[in-house]
Amino acid sequence: MILTVTPNPALDVTYTVPGFRPHTSHRVTEVAAQAGGKGVNVARVLAALGRPVRCVLPLGGPTGEAVRADLAAAGLDHAAVPIGGDTRRTVTVADGADATVLNEPGPALTAAEWDALLDETARQLPQAAVLVLSGSLPPGAPADGYGQLVALGRRFDLPVVLDADGPALLAALPAGPTVIKPNAAELTAATGLPDPRDAARVLIRRGAESVLASLGPDGLLAVDRQGTWRCAPPAAVTGNPTGAGDSVVAALAAGLSGNAGWPAVLPDAVALSAATVLHPRAGHFDTPAYHHLRATLTATRVDATASLTP
Repeated sequence: MILTVTPNPALDVTYTVPGFRPHTSHRVTEVAAQAGGKGVNVARVLAALGRPVRCVLPLGGPTGEAVRADLAAAGLDHAAVPIGGDTRRTVTVADGADATVLNEPGPALTAAEWDALLDETARQLPQAAVLVLSGSLPPGAPADGYGQLVALGRRFDLPVVLDADGPALLAALPAGPTVIKPNAAELTAATGLPDPRDAARVLIRRGAESVLASLGPDGLLAVDRQGTWRCAPPAAVTGNPTGAGDSVVAALAAGLSGNAGWPAVLPDAVALSAATVLHPRAGHFDTPAYHHLRATLTATRVDATASLTP
């Protein structure tokens, strides 16, 4: 079983608005609402791939009940930690070519509620093969909250995938996540370096075992102490990119659960990410496109990175 922890879940509301333009009125052609947050999106994709998965997440208030109901309706196994605040919402405006996302900050967790999230995660870990930690930390969470969760997973000798950015990412590196998944902008923000390979090497020196970087239409770059790998789609795809990174994490977690290496993981992750852009909602993907792309993609070894040794 793959365990996903989403410290700041949401009810994701997607408005489809053809030809969206700011500062004017629009008629919405479609409205969809579903349980969300990055870890929930990862779980939804894994379930669609037939992988056993369980979500751990804090939920509270009427919005939390809506999230819980959608998880149940979707058949997503989950363990909810009750909180006093109302779970946040996100709004995505998708126009067929791209998307605009509005993220609420989320309810503040008390120290007791954060400890309850840690305890629930620890209860689930003996049944897990991989631990996935995704998304923002909610207000009230400790600055090293992800470091605490990474340390829990490592205590159980599990591979830990961390998809976070900013201070939350940097504070978690000393705990030794197996793979971190920043995008190019997040790599630069974390290190001040414009080159993704150089930035990835810095984060490995700081504690990550490996880095899987999303480079947008240029695909994925994987860096570890043994070398660097690249894989890119044959052409850029347009649609709703919301959730594309979560599909990368899903492919990565699935690969780690089977001890797959970069040559197998990268093409799967690129294909799944591109197929997600082609679907109007995060956490879902265009199945025929995924299988077609997966059959055409290969990963390429770029160079050796012996200089990563401290």
